[in-house]
Amino acid sequence: MRAVISSLEERLDAPTAKGLAQAVSRAIRDEALRPGDHLPPIRRVAAELMMSPTTVSAAWQLLARSGTIRSDGRRGTTVAPTARGGERYTRALRHESPVSLDLSTGIPDSTLLPPLVPVLAGLTEPATPSSYLDDPVLDQLRAQLAEDWPYAAEELLVVDGAMDALDLISRVLLRPGDLVLVENPGFPPLLDLLEDRGVDVVGVPLDETGLDLDRVEALLPGRPAAVVLQPRGQNPTGVSMSPTRARRLARLLRGHDCIVVEDDSSGPISTSAPISLGAWIPDQVLHIRSFSKSHGPDLRIAALSGPAALLAPVRHARAIGQGWTSRLLQRVLAALLRDGDCVRHTASARAEYARRRALVVDRLATHGIEVPGTDGLNVWVPVRDEAAAVLRLASQGIAVTPGSPFSVEHPSGPSGHVRVTTGLIRENHTEVADLIADAATTGAWTAQHR
Repeated sequence: MRAVISSLEERLDAPTAKGLAQAVSRAIRDEALRPGDHLPPIRRVAAELMMSPTTVSAAWQLLARSGTIRSDGRRGTTVAPTARGGERYTRALRHESPVSLDLSTGIPDSTLLPPLVPVLAGLTEPATPSSYLDDPVLDQLRAQLAEDWPYAAEELLVVDGAMDALDLISRVLLRPGDLVLVENPGFPPLLDLLEDRGVDVVGVPLDETGLDLDRVEALLPGRPAAVVLQPRGQNPTGVSMSPTRARRLARLLRGHDCIVVEDDSSGPISTSAPISLGAWIPDQVLHIRSFSKSHGPDLRIAALSGPAALLAPVRHARAIGQGWTSRLLQRVLAALLRDGDCVRHTASARAEYARRRALVVDRLATHGIEVPGTDGLNVWVPVRDEAAAVLRLASQGIAVTPGSPFSVEHPSGPSGHVRVTTGLIRENHTEVADLIADAATTGAWTAQHR
């Protein structure tokens, strides 16, 4: 511990919280401190460096907020691991060979997105804001969003996509060491993000109507700081939360110091009605709706609602960074949401995605393969041997995503799942489903005998 103190003392320019935080950062940069190294107790640092414990504590808080250190109760404070850059997400999208049908991406079919040219041609008003102090949310978009928002939200913020919202929320409302409950299986970029934040991620299994309530209740004594869920068209399973499950989950969480973060990633292409725990516990809920899958990934736009108390620090973090989401993009989205042709186009896309999913699911059922969920762009297919199933399909020109990156834990053994983006299967649904079924049921034999 003395060596740690010495390394900090050598790099300390000012006896302030900021100065000490910078000294720790310099020690890490110089590799005098490495990931996993323990920092001395606050009182010892204060005594050795002749600083007050309050100042050292404030420095530790600055470092924890930036993800530089982690505090784990009785086990002490350690230097956080270096960010690994989206390990799960990278594994999920890795292809070993070229394919002719890529069903691994989870993205929408570009042919089902509404055309932008007519809407852009109709934007005749000035595109630039009159001031940096203009309201960051356009009134016309706020009004459009309120028409089918799942509850009466106190405030609304527009952000640059769902992951931008999740990044902001995790950065300002979560701390290293916090317990966060997530769906298992879950969304790899979210799991990467939370792990990089240094929180303690615990998976909760899903059934056909949402999170397992018994498991949530069993975890409540651990005082979770947040529950993160996808209320409809869950990726990867396609499960949508039922109103009964939502009401019961809200009843469980009411009164706990626990926020609920809802990522409605399917948004307007979901066949399920909008739903949110905000209808019962609005003071605890942050609800995100993305328009990437319904109106275009490159719009990079989503809406985030919540109570003023929770949104205030999020809004502040955005104000000193990005500032606001382009009002031009907001005007485009508002126009898309109110244009009759675009509304009909989105409804048609929603029906087509549902048709494609049902064709594959029904065909898999004839092979004795049952998949969960009823909504969204993907299906979650159980397989005997995950790696072998992915390789077998790749050899037939079809890319699917291995299921292991979606798991909160690290599963053992060959069995598992693959995620298939049925929303991208435009034709030959029966033939594609037959190949998936073959890979799912014979993967283990192929791996052992090839």
